[in-house]
Amino acid sequence: MTVLFGLFFAAVLAFGISAVAGGGASLLLVPLLGTVLAPASVPAALSIGTGASSVSRIAVFRTSIRWDVTAWFVPAAVPLAIAGALLLRFLNPAYVQVVMALVLLSNVPELLRRPQEPQKSAHSRLAIVAIGGAAGFLSGLTGAVGVLFNRFYLRHGLSKQEIVATRATNEVLIHVAKLAVYGSLGLMDVAAVQAGLVVAAGAVASSLLLKPLLGRLSHALFAKIGYAAMVVSGAALFVSSVSRVIRDDRIAIDYRPVVDGADARIHWRDSNLTLEVEYDGGIEVELDIPFSELSPKQQAFVTSLDPGADHIATEVVYEAGHKYYEAYYLARGRLLKKISFDADGRLLEASD
Repeated sequence: MTVLFGLFFAAVLAFGISAVAGGGASLLLVPLLGTVLAPASVPAALSIGTGASSVSRIAVFRTSIRWDVTAWFVPAAVPLAIAGALLLRFLNPAYVQVVMALVLLSNVPELLRRPQEPQKSAHSRLAIVAIGGAAGFLSGLTGAVGVLFNRFYLRHGLSKQEIVATRATNEVLIHVAKLAVYGSLGLMDVAAVQAGLVVAAGAVASSLLLKPLLGRLSHALFAKIGYAAMVVSGAALFVSSVSRVIRDDRIAIDYRPVVDGADARIHWRDSNLTLEVEYDGGIEVELDIPFSELSPKQQAFVTSLDPGADHIATEVVYEAGHKYYEAYYLARGRLLKKISFDADGRLLEASD
């Protein structure tokens, strides 16, 4: 229960910032939801909460909706949101979130500039369709991308109220479509629905509480806060998504000094990549490969030199303008022998 109360107040704060900044609540909540839900359930919970937020903002700011933008944005966004949601079966959304975080962090220069009225240049209808499609697709994959497209709304010439109202209108149908897909994929479990309803309650409360504040902000300050929201969201999303990628894919780096150089080994899932730097010999990149990837001739050669190992580990080694292979003969975890050989199965070097 304490976790749900904390999530509610975090949602009120996040959607309050979002109301002033023109977006960003979902991305601010992604790291928090990631601590209480499975990664694949986070988009569903976010869609429940942000869908409720969109409905409440439409109700509060309905007279400010720019239907000329919505008419071109939504038809592209909805089908691509469905496509993105379907891809959740095959892609880890954390990788997509890393890219999104870097895009958001690219707004640091805008944040550091002095507050000023943003340059406005209305986008063509084709550009609105393309932006709508991109927003829908990424939203389907991650559940949250609204603030990623803040620059589009800021530079299209919309007022503060029009940005809030039009974004909400553009996104509400996306959320409905995503929730249908998430439900069909079995991602709408009890925990996701419960967390989503708590976020929804916080979103509705913030919409009602912060409407008066929006009218008191200058457009330049509104834009500045929007860029700040993008940078903060990017930093939070980068930390959470990179941490999740490292955990899920078992990524680790081992570093050790060796004679005349240094050796760094990168572990990713069940693969290992070694980067070896020799101070007088250049750089070598070593990649673990299964024995079955060797040619029949190479396999026969390696087997013929087996000193009685219970396991043979093989690698492909890349140097500047050169490629060769290595085999390690192991018994009870102890190295019996190491050989280097070329693509034709000819011995280059051997050591015990």
